[in-house]
Parts: sequence; structure tokens; C-alpha cells
Amino acid sequence: MSSLRRIANLFRRTRIDREIDEELQAHIDLSTEAKKRQGLPDAVARREAVVRFGNPVSTRERTASADVAFTLESMVRDVRFAFRQLVRAPGFTLTAVLTLAVAIGANAVVFSILNALVLRPLDLPDGQRLYTIEQRGLAMNSFPDYRDIRDRNRVFDGVALYNFASAGLDTGGNPQQIWIYEATGNYFDVLGVKPYLGRLFHNSGDHGRGSNPYIVLSYAFWRDRFHGDAGIVGHTVLLNKHVFTILGVAPPEFRGTELIYSPTLWAPIVDQAELEGSYNLDSRDDRSFWLIGRLKPQLTVAQAESDLNRIGKDLIKAYPREDDGLKFSVARPGLIGDMLGGPVRAFVLGLMLLAGLILLAACANLGSLFAARAADRSREIALRVALGSNRRRILRQLFTEAILVSLAGGVAGIIGSIFLLRALRVWQPIPQFPIHVPVNPDLSTYAVALALALVSGFLFGLAPIKQIFGSAPWEIVKTGAKSTASSRRFTARDVLLIIQIAACAVLMTSSLVAVRGLARSLHSSFGFQSHNALVVRTDLNMAGYAGDRIPAMQRRMINTTSAVPGVTAVGTIDNIPLGLGWSETGAFSDTTTDYRASNEAADTMEYAISPGYFPAAGTALLAGRNFTWDDNKDAPQVAVVNQAFARKVFGSVAKAIGGHFRNGDKTRLEVIGVVEDGKYIALTEETKPAFFRPTLQLKSPLSSTWLIVRSSREPQQIAGAVHDALHGLDSALPFALMTWDEEQDSALFAARAATLSLGVLGALGAMLAITGIFGMASYSVGKRLKEMGIRIALGASHMQVLRAALGRAFRLLAFGSVAGLVLGMAATHLLSYIVYEASPRDPVVLAGTIVAMLLLGLLATWAPAQRALRIDPSKLMREE
Repeated sequence: MSSLRRIANLFRRTRIDREIDEELQAHIDLSTEAKKRQGLPDAVARREAVVRFGNPVSTRERTASADVAFTLESMVRDVRFAFRQLVRAPGFTLTAVLTLAVAIGANAVVFSILNALVLRPLDLPDGQRLYTIEQRGLAMNSFPDYRDIRDRNRVFDGVALYNFASAGLDTGGNPQQIWIYEATGNYFDVLGVKPYLGRLFHNSGDHGRGSNPYIVLSYAFWRDRFHGDAGIVGHTVLLNKHVFTILGVAPPEFRGTELIYSPTLWAPIVDQAELEGSYNLDSRDDRSFWLIGRLKPQLTVAQAESDLNRIGKDLIKAYPREDDGLKFSVARPGLIGDMLGGPVRAFVLGLMLLAGLILLAACANLGSLFAARAADRSREIALRVALGSNRRRILRQLFTEAILVSLAGGVAGIIGSIFLLRALRVWQPIPQFPIHVPVNPDLSTYAVALALALVSGFLFGLAPIKQIFGSAPWEIVKTGAKSTASSRRFTARDVLLIIQIAACAVLMTSSLVAVRGLARSLHSSFGFQSHNALVVRTDLNMAGYAGDRIPAMQRRMINTTSAVPGVTAVGTIDNIPLGLGWSETGAFSDTTTDYRASNEAADTMEYAISPGYFPAAGTALLAGRNFTWDDNKDAPQVAVVNQAFARKVFGSVAKAIGGHFRNGDKTRLEVIGVVEDGKYIALTEETKPAFFRPTLQLKSPLSSTWLIVRSSREPQQIAGAVHDALHGLDSALPFALMTWDEEQDSALFAARAATLSLGVLGALGAMLAITGIFGMASYSVGKRLKEMGIRIALGASHMQVLRAALGRAFRLLAFGSVAGLVLGMAATHLLSYIVYEASPRDPVVLAGTIVAMLLLGLLATWAPAQRALRIDPSKLMREE
């Protein structure tokens, strides 16, 4: 009816304005004719008539201006009144603003991460057309595969290859270990990157192995190391003792094609031998490179995969052993394709869903608080209505209060999220690896936060509508409150509160499961013992070591550190378990002649170790013997395998000793020992077969070296002596020294990130549960003050009063907690893929969740309970 009335008023006003305009026009026409008869020109006569009688258009404009001025004045009055009301209730205002700020801030932070890692393509020209090319579900390819795809595809405008590597950089001072991109000459051309300074390398410089000794610096490294010197172009530096010329500097916003990896510089892949000490670009078996392609316009992912698999079929026919079972696919780039992209997307989307639940819980909380506040102000509102105030105007003022609270909470949440995102942007979770989270709050983040704030204000502002329009003012003035109770068992507000409590219980269960799993991870056996051990990471190629000089230097390192007081065992390994590098190969039966992947007896991990590694690592030898320095190139080829390898290839541990197998390069190996199973790539992986070879028996010694130093003292107590001993061997060798527990940061990063995220969301959910239960309890007590007073006057005990006042709130708490606990147990099964040994069936988790929810309920109902117990029946009767 109100809408129809407004439309009618609009038509009536339009009709009146039209009649006024017609009357004015008639007077103007008569006056103009009279002026013309007096000899005045037409234009002058018309102007004088308009001046005398006025312009009809100006009348309409004045009417519209008056309406606008009235509306603005009314809005200003509502804002002033709402502001005064909020200032008079500082506790309510602060609680409401902080509640919404926490929810908005959490959503802004999670949305920024979602936007950076999932929604937004690479910040490159036409970044949405860039795709990572994968095979067998992994973003790993060989260099010959790259050449075939580059030359034979019909769907990409360009395909480039790249890889990560470490190198020793010497600019004239102390050498340092850096992380770089190795890329093909067309890398920058395919990506459409332009130099910030100087120029970039191109295909024209690739003329074979070692033909392009040039590098391109990242902008951050150029600014920090060379202080933004524009004259640096053309200067030379030493990379692994080889001379490289600086071609240019990449633009500031370009950090490569992986979102979380920030390199120091880019170097041509044809210089791999100088950078890594080995050259494997001719090997079709060595799949350790990433491919990225720019899809042609108007072509689809399905067309790209179809064309790639056309090439794959030809490769299978041409190279049946190396490319057996080859199948290509494409994925969004930036997170090593789907190797990291799938888990990251699932986890971040899950966080976004939980953050949305927190915002919904916050809206339910604030709705309860606003309803309780409206109940407390029921007499005031009733008096205003009784004195002639319009209910819609009262509701508009309450909506204005809600919008002010939502805007204040939104601004506070945005400010808090900016500080958190800045800290997250500079956070380096794995100190030994250049990983950064590329979150930059932008306009989309602020727009989403503001929209969420306004929508939230509208939602919780709806809560008092029924109280305003369904109340009888004379009854409230007479009795002090609305006495009629809802006939329904559960109201919509009750349902929202149950959902909110259930969400809190889910978050609480998830966070406790993650914490317990992480705690177990820190004390579990992974096939090695990281406590009381130091690790030294280096690459001997950085100091110019190659060939037989590598194992000789490794032995000198072992002998030197063994002489440090307190050291009990020392050994080396090429890739440390649970580190950021690993080597996988196939294991074949001793009688195999067909070395295709489909004929593998096992897909295994392969490590090269020195004698003394197993004692230094704390790995238990279950059968057979360890390696000795006599296991060299002149001795029979031997290996030590783990239990999973022994069972899968030989059937049992006993049968493995003395048995033979062949690895991927057809070398025949004799098993001389069996060690315990371990974790090699990730904590949550299934048990993997693995075998170990002596470093002295490798055809090509590996320069990648991890030195494990175990001592009878605290690692920090011998760290200085170990550092000095190694530095004395070769001062030009860059190395990093840390405790093995510190090195485990990379393996525990996913578990810690999940635990931290869920812990923070659990704390937010707990806080919102407290305010939600508090709002419900306060509202219940506020509406039943008279009843409580009568009960006390009739001799009711404190327990009876509390049961009547807070029974409903505790029933809702029980329903929501049980539902949340069940959902939490189901949902936290997903955590087992991220957090090692995470189990929702842990009795400690179940008991912890129940106790936590009970404590939350007691904390939330403490103040309403005290209010109910302090009711003075005589005072209530006098007020009535």
C-alpha cells in the first residue's frame, strides 16, 4: 500500500506541475504578443515575459531540488540520531563493530589469497592464454619432449621451458648461494615480458651447449644488491666460478612464471653444465623441466590437449621405452600446474567457505544483539509510536544504526587485513628457499569487503522488524514488554544460532585435529632422527668442483667435521629426505630386458650416500651391512634398500639380502642391507620403496651435497666449530648450516599453515559463538524480566531461575555442538592429506571440543545469569 501511495503522490505532483507549466506558458505567450505589438523584437519580448512570469522548467527544477534537499536533510538527521544512540551504548557498539571487523577482516584476507593464487591469472600480457603442459599428471618434461612439442604443435603461439636451480654467485665479495631460473632463449618472448633495463636473452643467442653466458637480474636483486645502478648492464659476475655478463634487469612486477617462487636472476638453459655441473638436455629420460605455452586465440583447452596427445602417440611409437604410457594435459600455470595447484585451490576455497560461515555467524550474532537491543528499547519505541512517530521512520533509524555499525566494522576489518596481508607478503615460510605469498590488497579486495559490510548491515538490520511492526505500543507501555511468546519451537534466529555454534564446533574440531597431528609429527619417526643433528647444504659445483674432485671433497668434509669435539657420526646424501629435491627411478627385475615403465617392478626413490650416513641420520639398519669406503668403482655395484622395496621387489626382507635388481639406467645392483621405511617427499605420502647407493660407485658424481652431523651435544653448541672447519677447507664454497629440525620447516610447512589457518578461524568462531550465545541469553533474560521477578518473589531457587532464563540458550548450544562435532569429524578426514597423523577420532580431540564448547557456553552466559539473579521483584513491581 505504501508503494502505491508513493506512486499516486508522484503522479499527482506531476499533474499539478504540468497544470502550472501550462498556465505560466499561456501568460508568457500573451505577454510576448503584447510586447511585440509595442515594436520589440521577438527574442527581447520573450525574454522580458519570462523574467516577469518565471520559467516552467525552473519551477520543476526548484521542486526537485526541494525534494532532494528534504531527503538529504532527513538522512543527515537519521545519521546524527543513530550516532548519538550508538555513542550512548559504547559496550554494544564496540562489541558489534569488533565482531563485524573480525569477520570482514578474515574474509578480506582469505579473498586476497584466493584472488592471488586461484582467481587471477599470471600478471602478464594475455595471461589467461598461458598454460602449463603436463604429462602423466605431473608438470615434468624432458628437453627432447620440449623440442618435439615446440616444433610440432598446432595450437600454441609459443612454448618455453624452464627449471629452478641454485648457484654460487660472486660479485667481488663473499660468494653466496642464490636461486635462479634456467630458461630457454624464447622464455621472455613467449611471456611477452619487456626489460626494465638493458635487454633480455632471446633464441638468437642459443647456438648449443654453453653458448649463451648471459643473465638477467630480477628487479628486487638489482635494487638491493647493486643499489639500482643503471650502469650495471654489461658488467660480469661469477656463477659457479664461470663468467656471466649481465644483459639487463626484469621489470619490477615480474617474478617468473611461478607465483610463490622469487628468483634472483634468469640464465639460459644451454648453460646448464656451467650452472649445475651436469648436462642432461639430451636425455629423454630426465624429466625435470617445466613447460609453459601461450595458447592461440579462440582455441580451447580440449583442443590443446588433443593436439598434444597427437604428438604423444607419435613419441610413444618412436621411443617406446622412454615415452611408454605418455599422455599430455594442460593446467593453469603459477603453482607448478596441478602438482600444487589442485591442493592449493582446494585448501584456499575451503578457507573461503569457512570464512563465509564466520561472516554468516557474525550476522546472526549481530542480529541477536540488535534484537536484544530493540527489546531493551521496547518502551522507548512504544512511547515514540504512541506519540505519533511513524514506524517506518523508527525502522529506518534502526537500519541507519546497522549501516553505521557495518561501515565502521568494514573499515576496521579492511585496515586490519591490510596489516596482515603486508606481513604475509614479506613472510618467508621456508628460509632456505625463496618462497613468498604474492598477496597484494587491491581494489577488488576493498570492493568485496565493502560489499560484504553493507550486505551484513542489511541482514542483521532486519532482525528488529517483527518487533517494530508486530508490537502493540499501549500494551508495552502498560506491561513494559511484549508478552506474547512465539508458538514455534524454534525461531529463525534460533536456527541461525545453531548453525553458528555448529560452525564453531567444526572449526574447533578441525583446529584441535590439526594441532594434535602437528604435535605428533614433531615426535614421529620418518626413517631418520632429526634431533641433535646439524645439516649443511651446499653444491660443490658452486666452487668449481667437478668429476672425481666431488667425492674427494665430500670425504674431506666428512673427515674435517668428524674431528670436531662432540661429533659422533657424519655422512653425506645427495638429496635430504623430506627436502625440496628428490630423484625417482624405476627398479626392474634382474632378468628384465624390456625397460619400459610398464615393466617396472617398483617405482622407487634413489639416493646417493656416503659411508656413515645411516648412523648420522639415525636410520636403523635392519639386516645386512652398511656401506664402507671400499665400496668404490672397483668393487661390485651394491645397494641398501628399505623394507617396502624388499617386500615389493623380492617378497620379503630375508630374500632381499644377496638379491639383485636393475635400476633405470640398467645397472645391476646387489642388495647388501635393508633399512627401515621412511618419509621421502611428503609426510602424508604412502610408504614408498627406496634404495641407496654409495657415492663412490656413481658414473657421474653428484655435486649436490647434504652433510649430516650428529653430536652428543646440542647442535647449536657445535655449529660454530663446524662452520669454521668447513670454511677452512674452502673459503670460496657457499654453504648453509642449520639444525635438522629447522630444515624440516619445508616438510612441515603445509601442516603448520593448515594448523595456523584453522586455529585462527577456530578462535574467531569461538569468539562469535560467545557473542551469539550471549546475545541469545541477554535477549531471553531481557524479555522475561517480569516473569523472573515473579518467580523470585514466589520463592524460586537460583537454579530454577537460571534454568528458566538460560535453558533455551544451553539447549541450542547442545544441539549446535553435537551437530558441529559430527560434521567436524567428517570434514577433518580431509586434513589427513595435509597434516601427518591427523585423526578426528582422537579421544583428546573429542574431549577437547566438548570441554571447549561447554566453557564457551559458561563464559557467554555468565553476564546474563548474573543479571537474572540480581532481579529485584519489588523494584520491577514499582516500575510496572
